Amino acid sequence: MTKQYKYYDFIMAAFVTVLVCSNLIGPAKVAQIDAPLLGILTFGAGVLFFPISFIFGDILTEVYGYAASRRVIWVGFAGLAFASLMAWMIVALPPAPFWNNQHEYEVAFGSTWRISLAGLIAFAVGEFVNSFIMAKMKIIGAGKRLWQRTITSTIFGEAIDTVMFVPLAFWNTGIIPNDKIPLVIGAQIIAKISVEIAFTPVVYKTVAFLKKAEQTDYYDKHTDFNPFKL
Repeated sequence: MTKQYKYYDFIMAAFVTVLVCSNLIGPAKVAQIDAPLLGILTFGAGVLFFPISFIFGDILTEVYGYAASRRVIWVGFAGLAFASLMAWMIVALPPAPFWNNQHEYEVAFGSTWRISLAGLIAFAVGEFVNSFIMAKMKIIGAGKRLWQRTITSTIFGEAIDTVMFVPLAFWNTGIIPNDKIPLVIGAQIIAKISVEIAFTPVVYKTVAFLKKAEQTDYYDKHTDFNPFKL
């Protein structure tokens, strides 16, 4: 990406902030609500905010193209990896004798290496699938029906992310009973897709603003979709 954009760096910063916060703060709490028509839904609290990172991914791919989105995904991956390492090191430091909050700190920030690794793998795969589908559907549909691209890409990206993350992180750990894992996966996928649908009007307005401000509307007709190329 050689062209200089006005807002690309701001969107990258927002993307990484949402990603790190949703993965560092959210996983410590498992919530349960009684939803109308759907019944009891059990989910990690971070699911309320993590889908916003996919919304940013949709906006990046739609306006700036797959290659620009790929750079942001890797920046987010690096930020998430550093935050996980930092949390692990701080939790591992021996507490002062007069500090009595070690247990609470471990509960909130003491994600195991397994959960952290599962989050990194699932995030990278899910985001790249999301961005790839967005880019390809834009070409096929000649840029029409943005809502179809955002929702379809989210269905596949978020589903892959969730199906990978939950079993990798929690199977046979006792944190979530094994027989409840399919329930958690289903509830999280529904919640994530619902967030995408709810934010569709915001995505439309943001995309329209950015395309006008940046004077760009990228089509990935000649893009190398290798996820490891920067």
